[in-house]
Amino acid sequence: MPNLQGPEALALTSQDFGHGDVMPLVHGAKPVGGEELSPQLAWTAPPPGTAQLLLVVEDIDVPIAKPAVHCVALIDPALGHLDPGALDARQPSAGVQVLRASLGRGYRGPAPIKGHGPHRYIFQMFALSAPVDGAPGATRVDRTRPRALLATITAPVLGRGRMTGVFER
Repeated sequence: MPNLQGPEALALTSQDFGHGDVMPLVHGAKPVGGEELSPQLAWTAPPPGTAQLLLVVEDIDVPIAKPAVHCVALIDPALGHLDPGALDARQPSAGVQVLRASLGRGYRGPAPIKGHGPHRYIFQMFALSAPVDGAPGATRVDRTRPRALLATITAPVLGRGRMTGVFER
C-alpha cells in the first residue's frame, strides 16, 4: 500500500524461524494440523516519535487478486517483542490489540491449498507517527475490514521492517 511506505528502520526477527525459512507446523492453521499459535516476534527500537506499531501478516502467494491478510494488530511502541501466542484473538498479550483479518480476528495460521506449492507469509511492522484510532474514518478499527483499515492510515510511517516465513502442504 502506497500510504504505508517508509524507511527500513526496524529489524524484525523471530526465534521460531529465520527470514525465508520454513515456518514450524505449530504456527499453521488447525485444519492442516497446526495449533494456530502466532510466532515469537522481536524488533529493534522504533524511531523517536512512534505513537503506535502496526503489524500486518499476509500470504502473498494466495491465488486471488490481493494477498490474504492473516493478521492485523496494533502494538504499544514500548514493547520490543511478542511471545508465542501473543496475537490470540481471545487473549492477546498486554499492549496488543488484534483486529479483523481476512478470515476472522487475531492470528490466522497458514493453510495454503494442498499441492499449490510454497506460500510466503510476509510479517510487516510499521512504526506510525500517530495512532490508528485517531486516523480520519477509522473510528471503528476493531470492525473494519483489513484492506479498508490499511487504506485509511494517513499518519507518516517513521520506520518499517519485514520478514518472510514459508509454509507448504
